[in-house]
Amino acid sequence: MNSFLAKNYNRRKIAFKKGKGSFLYATNGKKYLDFVQGIAVNSLGHANPYLVRAIKKQANKVWHVSNAFIIPEGETLAKRLTQKTFADYVIFQNSGTEATEAAIKVARKYFYSKGKRNKNRILCIKNSFHGRTIAAIFASGSRKMTEGFGPKVPGFDHIEFRKFKPRFPNIRSKIKKNTAAIMVETIMGEGGIKPIPDKCLKYLRKICNEKKILLILDEVQCGIGRSGDFFAFEKSKVKPDIVPIAKGIGGGFPLGAVLMTKKVAKSMGPGSHGSTFGGNPLAMSVGNAVLDQITKKGFLNNLKKISKYFHNELNQIKKDFPKLIKEVRGVGLLIGLQLFNNQKKFIQKLEDNKLLTIKAAENVIRILPPLNVKKNEIDISLKIIRKVCKEIKI
Repeated sequence: MNSFLAKNYNRRKIAFKKGKGSFLYATNGKKYLDFVQGIAVNSLGHANPYLVRAIKKQANKVWHVSNAFIIPEGETLAKRLTQKTFADYVIFQNSGTEATEAAIKVARKYFYSKGKRNKNRILCIKNSFHGRTIAAIFASGSRKMTEGFGPKVPGFDHIEFRKFKPRFPNIRSKIKKNTAAIMVETIMGEGGIKPIPDKCLKYLRKICNEKKILLILDEVQCGIGRSGDFFAFEKSKVKPDIVPIAKGIGGGFPLGAVLMTKKVAKSMGPGSHGSTFGGNPLAMSVGNAVLDQITKKGFLNNLKKISKYFHNELNQIKKDFPKLIKEVRGVGLLIGLQLFNNQKKFIQKLEDNKLLTIKAAENVIRILPPLNVKKNEIDISLKIIRKVCKEIKI
């Protein structure tokens, strides 16, 4: 096929005509178990009937109005998100990278409003992932992402995150007088499905308190139930100042947001930030429908139960193939299967056996089922993974 799309994606030679739940149906007639789900986006699977009804209902009323007017659907979603979380205020966006950009702006504006105009640098983990905009790639500090996009965007410094102690070596020396915030992914996604332990999150909060700077926890990929809790940081009992979210909150519809405490939100007065499409009635209706499902009694408990089963079974496969699988990573249904060797061949073989997965750094295969995945669907994936392990020649 002669495509007129730019070549910025290395697309697989497969296209889909429809999806239902955990499955996708390709144009070639084949049925695939989709454990990519748009990279942790389709939190309730494909063509979820409840979401479809919500979209149709709103589409018959109003799709878009300017943020120059009150949008009741957005007022409702913001109220629900604040009641459910640490936050006092919300700014809606269209994507994760926009939510991250907004988080950076909020942190800088907070100190600017306090008369500390030079306190504007953000400390991030090197080789993390915060999006693809020009500021977000320099926040991530990955040469692979920034190469060719100079000059360097100023305002970002970087720390290491190690698997073993000390987790954040020399972090205190990295915090200067002009540091405004520390921004980390609670679970590093693109970086290889690496959760930051609760003790480390508490340590970061402690440092931020001591230095009187802000803590930004990026929950774009790991938030909205993906970890088994509404937010992945909840187990640590840490209260962040700012949290960007996206992906799962829209269930497949473009929707992001930055959540903030009252303290930092005060600085964001009229004209300080905006988005043409952010917070439109259609997106807000879908977000409310997603919350309806995820906040249902027993939903997250069932997710924890089924993810525990999945992790246990994957660890058994790891035990059976110790020269192939190095580690089973992740929390809840944000799962990484780290191989000793490059994962490309393994992912292709999974696809050949009708299971869709996607790669991450450090030879990791990302496994991202919908949050309402059924046990029998997990069993199908386990059978395929075990089969591929047998087929791979080490």
